[in-house]
Amino acid sequence: MSRHYDVAAVRREFPVVDRMLYLDSAHQTPLATSIKQALIRFYEEGNELAGPKPVWLRRVDIIRERVAALFSASPSEIAFVKNTSEAMNIAANAIPFAPGDNVLLVEGDHPNNAYAFLNLQRRGVEVRFVQLREGAVDASTFAHHIDRNTRAISLSHVTFHSGHRFDVASVGAFCAEAGIYLIIDAMQSTGVIPLDPSQLGATIVGSGCHKGLLVPQGLGILYCQSGHQELRPAYMAMSSLAKPPVDYIARPENMALRDDASRFEIGNFNLPDIHALSASLDLLERVGIPNIEAHLYDLGDHLIDHLDEAGISLVGPRDRALRSPHIYVLDLPGDGWAEYLAEEQVRVSPERDGIRVSFGLFNTNRDVDDFIRIVRRRLGATRSRDLAPTS
Repeated sequence: MSRHYDVAAVRREFPVVDRMLYLDSAHQTPLATSIKQALIRFYEEGNELAGPKPVWLRRVDIIRERVAALFSASPSEIAFVKNTSEAMNIAANAIPFAPGDNVLLVEGDHPNNAYAFLNLQRRGVEVRFVQLREGAVDASTFAHHIDRNTRAISLSHVTFHSGHRFDVASVGAFCAEAGIYLIIDAMQSTGVIPLDPSQLGATIVGSGCHKGLLVPQGLGILYCQSGHQELRPAYMAMSSLAKPPVDYIARPENMALRDDASRFEIGNFNLPDIHALSASLDLLERVGIPNIEAHLYDLGDHLIDHLDEAGISLVGPRDRALRSPHIYVLDLPGDGWAEYLAEEQVRVSPERDGIRVSFGLFNTNRDVDDFIRIVRRRLGATRSRDLAPTS
């Protein structure tokens, strides 16, 4: 049961829960039945109606509006991209860096955030990695590392490898005061934590849709704060232009870009996944992301209580103010734990410092209890072997 919504009804959307103990939503969420049906309807339209592209594109505009509502943003601030990595690369290349400028990143943050900016070293941009202080990140983390050549800070909202939830709002306020860009990787928070980029002070936010937004891989969302016409795409096509040529003839004098986030879109959309996103938003809106966040925090509290009883350390933060609602890394490094859990039909991910358990909106306290029971069984067997007399 949950104090926040009817989890049993949500679980019926995810038949995988009857086949395995799925605790790996920070890697990828399983496909909900309603989202599968949306994909099937899309392919049936293509099969039976020869692809009604104008109809599909009108739906893209409708879904863009719904995504904007999810982000408390304007539709003009939303673009569809391929994934988070593409969004980070769009951001890195859009910022008007000059040789000698620098950008600040968090050491150990997601590598695909870092590589987007490390790739700019060939243009003379310096990348500075800032170390974590006991896992916490706020404005003070960066204050002593900026100088007159600092142009941007880029960081995750929630870390994938330990579940830290950074104080992005304080970083955003700091960036606004300093006149520098703030780029946020929201892959692990979209669909799990209510997001308002304007409240966070973000210039650009990027997120894939295959985790909290429940959609198969291959679709991402980019938020670009309005009013930043100086942020220009690294590549362009007709879809980037304010006035695409109706005769499909490129003219050098017609290079003016759209003045909204869609200037970063290029070519055709991932139409199947955008249709799937519509069904996902139906589910998320029905349940409510604040309710999902609250439920996942409750599951985390339940897990932490069990870990304390079993004598298992948590790698990341315990405090709700510092942790994500859904990611918990257990200090169970190596030694066959990933293989053992897979044999027990438990889906988790091995991470840098242990085993990552990550909850989805369909998980329950019983899932936590079952997981701990399976972990205790191996702990008991291991301790028995350690205590066995040697010949």
